Amino acid sequence: MTKTTRFDAADYLDTQERQSAYIAQALETGDADFVRDALGVVARARGMGEIAKKAGLNRESLYKALGETGNPEFGTVMRIVGALGLTLSAHPTTIVRTSKQRSVA
Repeated sequence: MTKTTRFDAADYLDTQERQSAYIAQALETGDADFVRDALGVVARARGMGEIAKKAGLNRESLYKALGETGNPEFGTVMRIVGALGLTLSAHPTTIVRTSKQRSVA
């Protein structure tokens, strides 16, 4: 019988570059659940206890905020991002306009 293990993306996010690229991709989707999940995966890759301490949270609160049913406040997200040594930034999206669309000033 073949023994298998559960896949965990955190096992493959072993550099800060990979971790920040993963979170950046999640942010670009605009899917809040994916962003929350990506933050959780990267936090697990770095160590939940360490990230919780840096973010000023206890481990249980961090797990709850980034869990499947979590809905962290924006302030909490910012503390987690900071604890991961990352920043958020914004840039214009690339929008393809048809001739019927009007630009808004």
